[in-house]
Amino acid sequence: MTFDEVRAVIFSLPGVEEGRSYGFASFKVNGKFLTRLRDEDESLVLLEVNFDERELLIEAEPATFHITDHYRSHPSVLARIGPLDPARLRGYLERRWRRIAPRALVKAHDAGAGTNRPDGSGRGGETS
Repeated sequence: MTFDEVRAVIFSLPGVEEGRSYGFASFKVNGKFLTRLRDEDESLVLLEVNFDERELLIEAEPATFHITDHYRSHPSVLARIGPLDPARLRGYLERRWRRIAPRALVKAHDAGAGTNRPDGSGRGGETS
């Protein structure tokens, strides 16, 4: 993926704004950190990834997923944007988005997408 493609995926989620986190350009929802692009290795910081999942991702796809000492103690993973699949990126971002977006925004998003749950189930099995 290119940075422009990454931005398109990020901004496909309602309520996303550009901001700053610890002095770095980032993307936020409701004033809370969603993600940021690390210039030093062209990786995105993806939160809401538990330690077991992170270990499996890094083992299965080391060209895409990695970690640095700074993030090691946090439930997160770093994803290099070049080999990252857009649908996968959307899934990881949406997982975080659902935790930080205002509930009314999530409900409106789900109603517009025809789904009640992040896995796409609900409302007659329609998916987003």
